[in-house]
Amino acid sequence: MTQAVVTILEREVMTGARTCAVEKRRARERGGGGLAANAAPGRELGPVEAADGMNGARGAGAGLALAALLLATSVLSAALLGPGGYPERGAEVEPPRDLDKKRHVELKMDQALLLIYNELLGTNLTVSWNFECCYHCLLQGLVNVSASRKPGEPSIAAAAVSTQHGSILQLNDTLEEKEVCRLEYKFGEFGNYSLLVKHVHTGVSEIACDLVVNKNPVDSNLPVIIAFLIGLAIIIAVCFLKFLLSLDDFNNWISKAINSRETDRLINSELGSPSGADQLSGDTQPEVWRPSAGPLRLLCVDTFRGIALILMVFVNYGGGKYWYFKHASWNGLTVADLVFPWFVFIMGSSIFLSMTSMLQRGCSKFRLLGKIAYRSFLLICIGVIIVNPNYCLGPLSWDKVRLPGVLQRLGVTYFVVAVLELLFAKPVPDSCASETRCSFLQDITSSWPQWLFILMLESVWLALTFFLPVPGCPTGYLGPGGIGDLGKYPNCTGGAAGYIDRLLLGDDHLYQHPSSTVLYHTKVAYDPEGVLGTINSIVMAFLGVQAGKILLYYKDQTKDILIRFTTWCGFLGLISVAFTKISENEGFIPINKNLWSISYITTLSSFAFFILLVLYPMVDVRRLWTGAPFLYPGMNSILVYVGHEVFRNYFPFQWRLQDNQSHKEHLIQNIVATAIWVLIAYILYKKKVFWKI
Repeated sequence: MTQAVVTILEREVMTGARTCAVEKRRARERGGGGLAANAAPGRELGPVEAADGMNGARGAGAGLALAALLLATSVLSAALLGPGGYPERGAEVEPPRDLDKKRHVELKMDQALLLIYNELLGTNLTVSWNFECCYHCLLQGLVNVSASRKPGEPSIAAAAVSTQHGSILQLNDTLEEKEVCRLEYKFGEFGNYSLLVKHVHTGVSEIACDLVVNKNPVDSNLPVIIAFLIGLAIIIAVCFLKFLLSLDDFNNWISKAINSRETDRLINSELGSPSGADQLSGDTQPEVWRPSAGPLRLLCVDTFRGIALILMVFVNYGGGKYWYFKHASWNGLTVADLVFPWFVFIMGSSIFLSMTSMLQRGCSKFRLLGKIAYRSFLLICIGVIIVNPNYCLGPLSWDKVRLPGVLQRLGVTYFVVAVLELLFAKPVPDSCASETRCSFLQDITSSWPQWLFILMLESVWLALTFFLPVPGCPTGYLGPGGIGDLGKYPNCTGGAAGYIDRLLLGDDHLYQHPSSTVLYHTKVAYDPEGVLGTINSIVMAFLGVQAGKILLYYKDQTKDILIRFTTWCGFLGLISVAFTKISENEGFIPINKNLWSISYITTLSSFAFFILLVLYPMVDVRRLWTGAPFLYPGMNSILVYVGHEVFRNYFPFQWRLQDNQSHKEHLIQNIVATAIWVLIAYILYKKKVFWKI
């Protein structure tokens, strides 16, 4: 390498010292002793009933305002987060021009550029890498760096590193397979970094690895923060507007500002005022017309369903391509992992509420059984169609049809729980609903046959999961396989759950791209909606049934309802603590969406009871919130779910982006698409169009 080239490289490394902060991390070992390469530990909905009568005038007005504001949010987000909002990546994020053109690295979303400078004479380096959160994972080869030929003339290699999680970098002597240095660092998106490997002369043989920031990364989370602040500002504005509208003085001022003086004089003349109160006597006149009281619909249930549905639409459309809006690779929880269990939970609540209502109206159990079977069959059929889209790709082979899926699991879960409740259905005691003479545990003791069945079902899950022999895998294995567990069990993804699915359904009928491929590089097919996990889905739905029983057994007894919600929330939370030991990977049964582990069920059920604890007094008791805009998709959930899956690739739900590697453009697109489905649900609500099966 010529002196001119060395000067250019030195300038490339040192330029950043004048324009951005320099960060160094140094790892030293005497004599270059090696260590073992060990990584540091580190869609959806249920059947719903059509809406009955509601207090429409006030809710519709607020809903219209909220729906309009939601669209305004999308437009404002597009304006603030659109191209030119802030620089995400620039042309500077390139390796030096002197590098071989074959080594040019084009950065993608969630990547940073790392330049490795090897100043060690006669020592070729192998750079290995992995995420810190990849539990007990083998390090993966990143790049090889040849030895330096002359002092002061380092050999250089460029590589793209992921910025989604913290990274582990390990540099080994390629020939002797000894560790040279090891460091942990969280790279930033589109950042430019240099790793300088050189000898340090301190009287002993010592190697230093210094990490230098050449170009600061961008804040990729800024669009999410801005969108959140916009949403928060809209909520505050709506609350303030509702407060103003509740003030009589403000309403009078608005009326006077709108109406002319003559109209105002006629309205307030001796002919009388249309207001409900006599201005002289102050007596309130009776209302001329009041809608007849119909069956009370619990709006907190529809609102909760709508929250889960809107969240599901957003994450299914991409969630701005942020990792925390995608499913966890194996153990742990992300935002996307919350949606499906909440749908199952609310489906359980709806099963009990709707079935009780139909039985009270005189519907026979035999006819209800037919409805349950028909509805379950439709859910499974629609689910198979949705998870096997072919569009313009030609006919789909029956040999490759995916059988499990979200709606399929909902259909099976619905059938089991609904039939179980139908077989042991009992009339709701009048004393619980009105006279407060119920036993403290009436809502539980009245369902002891169902509880016995659920406990037996859960025992089956535990026995199969921990005691079923799986060929080539340790008994009771709960890991992801692949490169996890130091690569000892690469084909054991999911343990017994994966084995049962492959045995009963076959590899070709399972999901081919599970989330475990992201971190653990698994190769075998694994379906998160498989057979064994359906058992715990049934348990989740039955806990939702319990919530429905609390709402109905203790109707109009707000204190008793809130006490029971709080008790269930705390009890299930303690069970989760015992199972997981408050650890992502070290517990007895980790929280795992792919397995639908029992700790996953207890944790999400605890969250669900907490959400109902907040929504019920706010929406149904004190009427502080109508539930809008989440109420509208919550009352038309099947249509919104199927529609968003079928039309996800069509305009205006998706369009060509100017920069496909930009989080902000993806976020804008996904927010707008979600808002459109909210608007569609609102229009259908106003027209009283509800699709149910």
